[in-house]
Amino acid sequence: MLKIYLPIFILAALLINQARGQEMEGILSQTRPPVRPMVSVNINPSAVSVTRLHYGGGGDWYWGSSALPNLLDFIRENSNIPIDTMEHVVQIMDDNLFRYPFLFATGHGIMKFSDDEKSRLRTFLTNGGFLFINDSYGMDKNVRKVIADLFPERALVELPFDHPVYHSYYDFPAGPPKIHEHDGKPAQGFGIIINGRVALYYLYESDIGDGWEDPQVHNDPPEKREAALKMGTNLLVYALTH
Repeated sequence: MLKIYLPIFILAALLINQARGQEMEGILSQTRPPVRPMVSVNINPSAVSVTRLHYGGGGDWYWGSSALPNLLDFIRENSNIPIDTMEHVVQIMDDNLFRYPFLFATGHGIMKFSDDEKSRLRTFLTNGGFLFINDSYGMDKNVRKVIADLFPERALVELPFDHPVYHSYYDFPAGPPKIHEHDGKPAQGFGIIINGRVALYYLYESDIGDGWEDPQVHNDPPEKREAALKMGTNLLVYALTH
């Protein structure tokens, strides 16, 4: 497959966002409570990490063990983004949270944040962090409540098909791809917008996370899996350049 290279302005933006994350980490380090170490250690600190969010509430945050490794390999093979291909796991109160610009949350059950976690996650998202929530199925009602509690002053809005998130690297003129049938509804992408930037992206009735998994897990056709991986790439590029 042809490797596509990022324009120089995107590479510059990646470096700016990496520096912004380091600055944010330094500012906030004085106020963090003592926390336990992360599950994994970043062996390549110069590379961008896509990090799985271990949230509370009893939901299966760990769902899809092959999903992130496949996405990270796809990004490495099809772009020149300096990507860390190791999957990392982080909780909101972990000391290393602010080192990771892109959080990925998925599952089927309940997601819940404590008051302290809400405050810290708001700080993370308001200061340049990005959270992608993928409804693998059955999370919708709970997730919308969680987002409303997290940002009571902001509306969760559906993004139009011409939004940059659908054109940041690959083109999706019809919006997010429909990977799984679920309830038969069209795929929808929603966002919390802060200062003109989508800081939280919630994907409903699409399930690109399952589309990232190994072919034998869900038996998705190659074109569906490719669309899911491309959409994941778009989300990362958008998060790092806005």
